[in-house]
Amino acid sequence: MHRSGAGSKFARLVVAGAAAGVLVAGVALPTVGGAGFGLMAATERVNLAPKDLVEPPPAEVTIVQDAKGHEIARFYEEYREAVKLDEMAEVMRTAIVSIEDYRFYQHGPIDLEGTLRAFARNLQSGQVSQGGSSITQQYVKQVLLNSAGTDREKNKAVEASYTRKLDELRYALAVEKKYTKDEILEKYLNIVYFGAGAYGVQAAAERFFGVEASELTLPQAATLAGAVQDPNATDPHLGEEQRTRLRERRDVVLDRMAELGAITPGEAAEAKATKLGYRGTRLPGGCEASEYPYFCVYMRSEILADPRFGKTARYREERLDRGGLTIRTTLDPAAQAAADDAIRKWVRPSDDPVAAQALVEPGTGAIRAMAASRPYGGDAARNEISYNVVADAAHGGGVGFQAGSTFKTFTLLSALNKGMKVDDGIKAGAGYRAPAYSAFQNCAGENVGDPSHVVTNDEGSPGWKTLKTGTWQSVNTFFMELEERVGLCDTVRTARSLGIHRSDGRRLQEFETFTLGINEMDPVTVAAAYAGIAARGRFCAPTAITRITDGNGRATRYRPACRQALDPQVADAAADVLSGVFTEGTMKAVGGIGRDAAGKTGTTDDYAAAWFAGFTPDLAGAVSIGDPRGSQAHKLTGVTIGGRYYGSVLGASIPGPIWRDTMLAALRNVEATPFTPIDSARFGGCDQGCRPSAPPAETDPAPGLAP
Repeated sequence: MHRSGAGSKFARLVVAGAAAGVLVAGVALPTVGGAGFGLMAATERVNLAPKDLVEPPPAEVTIVQDAKGHEIARFYEEYREAVKLDEMAEVMRTAIVSIEDYRFYQHGPIDLEGTLRAFARNLQSGQVSQGGSSITQQYVKQVLLNSAGTDREKNKAVEASYTRKLDELRYALAVEKKYTKDEILEKYLNIVYFGAGAYGVQAAAERFFGVEASELTLPQAATLAGAVQDPNATDPHLGEEQRTRLRERRDVVLDRMAELGAITPGEAAEAKATKLGYRGTRLPGGCEASEYPYFCVYMRSEILADPRFGKTARYREERLDRGGLTIRTTLDPAAQAAADDAIRKWVRPSDDPVAAQALVEPGTGAIRAMAASRPYGGDAARNEISYNVVADAAHGGGVGFQAGSTFKTFTLLSALNKGMKVDDGIKAGAGYRAPAYSAFQNCAGENVGDPSHVVTNDEGSPGWKTLKTGTWQSVNTFFMELEERVGLCDTVRTARSLGIHRSDGRRLQEFETFTLGINEMDPVTVAAAYAGIAARGRFCAPTAITRITDGNGRATRYRPACRQALDPQVADAAADVLSGVFTEGTMKAVGGIGRDAAGKTGTTDDYAAAWFAGFTPDLAGAVSIGDPRGSQAHKLTGVTIGGRYYGSVLGASIPGPIWRDTMLAALRNVEATPFTPIDSARFGGCDQGCRPSAPPAETDPAPGLAP
C-alpha cells in the first residue's frame, strides 16, 4: 500500500534524480572471513514478519481560547502543532526527503541498499555506528521514543543494538502496509524534534523563523531538514557554536538537493549566501506567558482538580499538556479589559497593596474576568506576585483577605428569610457585648458568644436602625444584634448556600463576629455569591470552561452547576435593600452606574483590607485590596496607592470606584435588565420590629466614613 505520491513536484524531482543514477552505488560488503556472506545468510534467517506498532498520538499543544474563540494561552509538554502534508511547504518536503531518504518514494518498507550498507559498516567497526534508516524507520523510532514513559524506556528506544534495529524493521513493515508514503511522511514531519524546544515542522517553522510551515522558503526548509540529524548539537537557541553547525548542516542539505536535481546549483548557491535567519520566536505557553495569567491559572487548576475532566490527576495533567485540546473558556475580553483598566486607574503595579477583581455572570457562574494590579510571576524586581490573588488556594491562590462587611449581606438574607420586613428595626448601641455565651451557637451547637468582647462601630451611628438603614450605613452593632436574633448558624448556612468557603480551604470560622467578615476570602468566591443574589437566589458554582474539543474534533460541553439557594423573593428583597447603598448609603459619594445595581462595601477591623461586592442582573463583581506581605502587619492606613494618599482605605475609597468604573465599561453595550421588584406585601413596611413611637434620634454617619 505504498503509493508513491509521485504526482507532486518534489516527488517527481526525487524520482527523476534517482532514475538518472544519482548516487546509486553497489552494496560494498566486506569479504574478509566471509563476513558479507555471513550477514546475508543471517538476514535470511531473521524473522522480518510485520509487527504492529502501537501509535499513541504524539504530544500536541493545547490551545486555550476566550469566550469569543481568541487564543489566550497554550499548554504543552512538547511544543507541537500537527498539520496536514499539504499545509507544509513543498520545498520542506523535498528537503527532508533529499537529505534523509532520497529513495523514500521508490523503496519498500526497508531500504535494503541503505540497510545492508549500514550493517556491513557496523560489522567492520564492531558496533552500531551507522543507522541506514529510512524515513519509515525513523518514524518508528520517534513513536517508540514518544511512547516511553520512563528514562529506561527512552534509552531502550534508541539503544545501539541489533535487537532494537530488527524490531524497528518489523514495525516499519507494518507501518508501510498501513499507510501511504505521503501519510508516513506527514506523520514523520509532525513528530520529529528539530531543536530549540520545537517538535514537528509547524512548531519549528514558528520557533526558528516566525512563519507557518506552509510559508517556509528554500534556505529555511534546508535549515530545518538539516536540524533533524542531531537537533541538540545544532540547536540555535544554545549559542553561536550551535548556529554555526546548523548553518553548515543547512548547506549540506542544499548541496544534496542540487545533486539530486531538486534545485539548481544556482538556487543552492543563492540560498547558501543567506544568513541563518534564526529568530528564536518565544514559545507561547504556560500561564506566565498569557495575557490573562490569573484566569489562566484558575482554568488550569480547575481542570487538574475536577474529575469531570478525567478520573485521575495524572491523566488530567497528561491530557492537558499532551492532548492537543482546544479549550473554550468563559473569559469575556471586553469585561476583562474593563476590569484591567479600572484597576490600573486606581492602583499601580508598583504599589505594595494589591487590588484584585473577579466578574461572574449571574445564572451561569461563568467567570468573565479576573484581574489584579500586580503582574503575575516570580520576578520580585518587577513586583510580580507568584500566586493567584484573585482566587482561592484550590485554584492557585493564597490565604485571601478578611471580607469585612460584605458578609453582612448574609445576615440580611437570613433575616428576610425568617420573615423580617425591610423596615423592621433594632436599637443599635455604640457598642455591643453578647449577653451570654449561649447568645451565639455555631452549627455544631456549641456556645461561641463572648461576653468579654465589645464590638464598636467603625461607621454609622447608634440608634434605631432598620434592615434598610442599618445596611446602608453598615452599622456593626446593628448587625451583631441582628445576627443574635436570626442565629449565627442560620447566617453561616446562608453564606454556604451561596458557595462561601475560606480561601485557604480551611473550615469557616463560626464565631459571633462572623457577620463582620472575619473569614479570609477571595474575589471569585465573593463575586459568585453575590451573583447568586442577582440571579434571584439561583447560585451557580463559578466556572471557567464551557467546551473542550479533543484532537479528533470531538467536543464535550460543560453545563453550569447551579442550585436554588435562596427563595427568589428573599433575593429580590435583599437586592432592593442593597441598591440603597448607592443612593443612601456608603457608596452615595461614589455614585451608581445608571442602571439597577446593588452592593455592599466592606472594611475589615483596623483597616487591614477593604472590599466592594456588587451586582446587576447581568453581571456581578467583587473587588478586594490588601497587602500580600501580611494584611494585619501592613494596614491600609497612611498609605499612598495609585499616586494618591489615604489616611485610611475604606470599601468606598478604592474597591467601590474600581467596581463602578469596571461595570460602566463592561456593560456599556449590554441592554440593562431591571431587578424584579420587591414583594411589598411580604417585605414592605414593618412587623417584628417597628420603630418605637418616640425613638432615639437617628443621625447620619460622619462625613467621609464608609466601610
